[in-house]
Amino acid sequence: MQIANGIHMLELEVTIMGRPNVIYPTLLCDEKSAVLIDTGYPGNFPLICKAIEEHHVSLDKLNTIIISHQDIDHIGSLPTFLNEMPNKLTVLASELEKPYIEGEKMLIKVTPEAIDRAVASLPADVSPEWRKAFRTNLENPPKGQVHRILEAGEQLPIAGGLITILTPGHTPGHLSFYHVPSKTLIAADAMIVSDGQLLGPIPAYCADYELARQSLKKFTEYDIETVICYHGGLFNENANARISELVSTI
Repeated sequence: MQIANGIHMLELEVTIMGRPNVIYPTLLCDEKSAVLIDTGYPGNFPLICKAIEEHHVSLDKLNTIIISHQDIDHIGSLPTFLNEMPNKLTVLASELEKPYIEGEKMLIKVTPEAIDRAVASLPADVSPEWRKAFRTNLENPPKGQVHRILEAGEQLPIAGGLITILTPGHTPGHLSFYHVPSKTLIAADAMIVSDGQLLGPIPAYCADYELARQSLKKFTEYDIETVICYHGGLFNENANARISELVSTI
């Protein structure tokens, strides 16, 4: 879906642990280049490429990938992008997330206990071989080089201007972004949309839930007409008022 000139919300339908799931990466572009925010799960590279082309953006223009944070559903296809487009892509992320994305540190949510729970939650008809492969993938998560660190408040000259917002809590160095021309907040996992309503962070998915809630206050500094959440997609019904309502409960 094209949100406005230079910004598109991609919609990827994927199957995870035998269940359907939809995620919403963001694509920004101008006449010279294109920037992808987050890369989906492992194996989503073909889906993302197809979605980009369906928005009439040439893959040849893609020169930057921004990773909002370290979770597998955001870094999953980063290695494939780097392998398929060597010496072409620049990867940006926050300083706190960099060692996790690059594999120097284990993803903070991928603990042995979390892996056991994920394997146990697989449908009963999943074969032992697939279960083993699933566990191996979790124990060896995808990784890729981060070429440059994004600073809080930094404005990137992308599609008319993209402001970096440090929103820790979901993970320690989680980033959200504000696209200036379209007044669009790219929230990543700082918020979700569920049943058409914009909601705050989900406790079970946060490294630090209270910090994630406090991070919502940063959004009140911006005039926001549209919100893109990685889980849930688009929200554009008086976004400023809804964000203020969420903040008032903190």
